[in-house]
Amino acid sequence: MGGFALTLGVLLVGIFFNTYLFGLVTYQFASYWRTKFNDPWPIRMMVNFLFVLDCSHSAFVIYMAWDYCVANYNNPAVLQLALWPLTFTPIATAIASFITQTFLGWRVYRLTHSYALYGFILLISLLACIFGMICGVRAMIIALSAKLVVLQHLVTAWLVFQVFADVFIAATLGLFLWRSKTGFEKTDSVVNRLIRGAIQTGIFAAAFSLGDLISFLTAPDANFYGMFAIPIGRIYTNTLLDTLLARSELRNKLNGAIDLDSTRQAPSRLRWAAATAASATVQQGSNIQLAEIEVQKDVVVFGDDGSPQDVKSSMHAV
Repeated sequence: MGGFALTLGVLLVGIFFNTYLFGLVTYQFASYWRTKFNDPWPIRMMVNFLFVLDCSHSAFVIYMAWDYCVANYNNPAVLQLALWPLTFTPIATAIASFITQTFLGWRVYRLTHSYALYGFILLISLLACIFGMICGVRAMIIALSAKLVVLQHLVTAWLVFQVFADVFIAATLGLFLWRSKTGFEKTDSVVNRLIRGAIQTGIFAAAFSLGDLISFLTAPDANFYGMFAIPIGRIYTNTLLDTLLARSELRNKLNGAIDLDSTRQAPSRLRWAAATAASATVQQGSNIQLAEIEVQKDVVVFGDDGSPQDVKSSMHAV
């Protein structure tokens, strides 16, 4: 029974957790399309593609559980095989992580206006994606669990690059968001929410990737790595959708500071004391809707991805 616990049992735990995360992703996907966001078509296509990928991979691993537990109930020798849904997992994860990291890297660019940082993130993410897909293809060819140990160097390169990209993105976003604080309670609460989201993004994805790497290197004859590897793709999709859906919450917080809609009808209400002249406007009609809050000290512009677009001094009042 102990042998089944370390092979079939841990795989089932990973499949159960993946199914739970897929339920969250499905809810987020429905919420995204129910909420009216003025997103350009590449973002909408990205969301659709990731959801189809998650649906497919989740269905594949459920089929794998059926194949192990039902179709081969009296054939324990099948546990020596790495069935194709398991070996497809690195490919699905590599694609999901690359798309998510590319999107978050774009947030870094919008925040820092640095092509160098964005290019570095793309390079690391692409390398992780390439190594992950190579691992998946090689694992499909080998197809025997005991022989997958020969992939240790490839798996190490894949997951190290992936973890580094997650941590680097989270640290960069957190640092520049912290520097964009204005000292005003409402806008700083939005910035704090963005910082918390950036840190959570890096922690959860990196933790599961590290768990996958450590378990594969220390227990290659067991399936502990599958328990961590199977849900990683859903974590990335959950991260991206949470980032997109958080825009409504952030705008509500900004509206709580100043009634943005009232600016078009009665701008005089928004004139503060002469020492701290301020205004709030909503600009529409473009692919990226901006909510600007201008004060004498700083200007913080929040885009549809929820990240501050610009911080600068201003003496302008509307």
